[in-house]
Amino acid sequence: MVDERGLPIRLCLTQGQTHDSRPASGLLTGLQPGTDVVADRAYDTNAILAHVTAQGATAHIPTPSYRKQQRRPDPSVYAARNLVERFFCKAKHFRRLATRYDKLARNYLATACLVAARLWMRYESTT
Repeated sequence: MVDERGLPIRLCLTQGQTHDSRPASGLLTGLQPGTDVVADRAYDTNAILAHVTAQGATAHIPTPSYRKQQRRPDPSVYAARNLVERFFCKAKHFRRLATRYDKLARNYLATACLVAARLWMRYESTT
């Protein structure tokens, strides 16, 4: 989860075969009322939408084609979704994180936290 500047604010590590929408409700806990939640189609589940709405936030998530009732997010707000993609691009500059050298999940999560801290410090060295 990233903020409006594309900086990481919450991290969650899951197993490789787990869909990203499963831990999303936990990451979205504690939202401020009036917050805009921007995500791609994979996060369009009734549980996530209900969780976001219950906290007073607004979900800007497009619907997949199989849904009967289609929603269209505000294009100006949805354009901010690329901040998440840019965060992943910056994080992959750190070789240890990108190549997943760590065998233990706790070590990999610690590496991800260090990368997040370095991004917050605006130090984005690739060495």
